Amino acid sequence: MSTVTNNNIKCSMALAALMHVDDPEIGLNVVDLGLIYEINFDETEKKIVCTQTLTTEFCPMGDSIVSNVTQALQQTFPEYFIEVNLTFEPPWSFESVSEEGRKFLGHY
Repeated sequence: MSTVTNNNIKCSMALAALMHVDDPEIGLNVVDLGLIYEINFDETEKKIVCTQTLTTEFCPMGDSIVSNVTQALQQTFPEYFIEVNLTFEPPWSFESVSEEGRKFLGHY
């Protein structure tokens, strides 16, 4: 499940934008897949820091997913600098997938 700090309308907008970014191998968006760990807005520096993971460190689509996350946030917030940090701690697990994501994947 995604963790969002500075819980406000901008964070909701960021998550909504990221709902349109799919893991191309799975076909599920990065939010429901549980890849987004944290989103922080720095209003002083006009910067968004998104911390995310991938389903595996060796994900062949990792660069593409990170690029698409960056682009989605930049399109939604053109006045902000976007920084996407990739982490594998904690490692992704199926428990991170949202209820909607589990339905999509056929796991209820």
